[in-house]
Amino acid sequence: MSSAFLKNEPADDPVVIPARAPLPPGMINYVTPHGLTLLRDELTELESERATVSAGALEERDRSRQLAELNGRIGLLNQRIATAKVVEEHPALDEVRFGATVTLKPRPGKTNLPERKLNIVGVDEADANHGLIAFTAPIVRTMQGKRVGDPVTVPTRTGSITLVIAAIDY
Repeated sequence: MSSAFLKNEPADDPVVIPARAPLPPGMINYVTPHGLTLLRDELTELESERATVSAGALEERDRSRQLAELNGRIGLLNQRIATAKVVEEHPALDEVRFGATVTLKPRPGKTNLPERKLNIVGVDEADANHGLIAFTAPIVRTMQGKRVGDPVTVPTRTGSITLVIAAIDY
């Protein structure tokens, strides 16, 4: 039987630490104030989990593996928090920047497309399903510096569409 179907991992298998959201080399780790709070909350949860595992009744090998994974995740998270640069809310800027909520609408005559709202956030806070888009995403790079009324070409699975910036809120 393949070892992929076995629950127990061999003791000499390396511990796999899940990677964090990628941040391009040399890029500043911008975060929103809420994003920094989320990172700190995640750290608190991981430290609590580590304390539970340390005090738990697991076999020594299992405890060691879980602690190695948790310590690795905590280390990566501490690095991310240490490099975080909080971007405070902007006072009524009229162009797209980090922290903006951008409303995109179809061009006049293209009413079959839905309105979209995108919040520009840090890479750890990004969640495309909820309209939270990392500042490193291609769509954000195309919107940077644009103003209300400017067109934005958005890549799609079937080509691209052009939308218009209808509102910029901070």
